[in-house]
Amino acid sequence: MTTPVSVRLDESIKARMDALAGQRQRPAHWLMREAIEQYVDREEKRLTFFQAGKDAWEHYQATGQHVTGAEADAWLAQLEAGNSIDPPACHG
Repeated sequence: MTTPVSVRLDESIKARMDALAGQRQRPAHWLMREAIEQYVDREEKRLTFFQAGKDAWEHYQATGQHVTGAEADAWLAQLEAGNSIDPPACHG
């Protein structure tokens, strides 16, 4: 189900959108829906990423468990070389 909404746009953006819609052979409302969907998806992923970082920081603060930068670099170098190895174990 879809719900109609109203969006106020600057004339220059509206003109650019109409031109792009013509080039893509799509209605302007399709472009707006696509843009909004992509924005919402991107922002949800961004918020999830930041929450994961916050959760990791809080876990570190509570437990002291960590991997050193050198350990992480060595693991990443192995992955980059094509070796499939487990990440280093956390330690306190």
